[in-house]
Amino acid sequence: MAKRRLRTGPTAALPARPDPGELLRIVQLADPGARRDGDEIVAVDVRVCAPVEAGADLTGGELETAWAVRVAAEGPLPLDFFDRYLAEGLAFRLGGLAVCRGEVSDPADDGGESGPAVILPVRPTAEELAPLLEQQEEEFAFAAGDIRAVLVPQKGQPPAVQELLPFATELTAIELRGGEPVKLGALALELAEALNGIAVDRWRFRIDAAEDLVAPGQPDAEEDAVEEGVPPAEPAAE
Repeated sequence: MAKRRLRTGPTAALPARPDPGELLRIVQLADPGARRDGDEIVAVDVRVCAPVEAGADLTGGELETAWAVRVAAEGPLPLDFFDRYLAEGLAFRLGGLAVCRGEVSDPADDGGESGPAVILPVRPTAEELAPLLEQQEEEFAFAAGDIRAVLVPQKGQPPAVQELLPFATELTAIELRGGEPVKLGALALELAEALNGIAVDRWRFRIDAAEDLVAPGQPDAEEDAVEEGVPPAEPAAE
């Protein structure tokens, strides 16, 4: 594959060659209908190309060598930036970098400006959210401790939540911000269970565990505390 195509991307630049089965499993978190096509994977309107070895110039020297997984559009440009989000989500879950239009970024470094969401087929009422979230002054703003939650219309129809569409009257996202990734993930899964929704990360990959929001090699908050000599919190007495 031409180097310029890899640099144009969207491309996930990975530190090690991904296992084909694991790569398919992760792509299916973004599109449950994704399937193998030879050495490649077809997902909605994109093709995930087979990994190829690339030099340090792909990532501007960030990775001495990389296994490049390019996400190519099949036909017209993918809707809702699905190709870019797919490349970034793959890079995050496999400990790599994302390359798009010649720019290299680390998906694990977002400064806390974005987080997971819970996608619902119908906009929930404040009464439905009350057991888990506290209403704020703004109509669509809620909180749970240091975590902020905002109700927003879900733009587009992420492939990860296609199973909700037959029941959807107003596809809605509960966007979660603040707090530690594991806390955000735990709340997202709790909300999804209570409201019959689907928890996804910021690239609209489904999450199955709170730890899915922690990049490989990055300790969560509790591990950080242990390393600093702070004992983990005792469970609250009943």
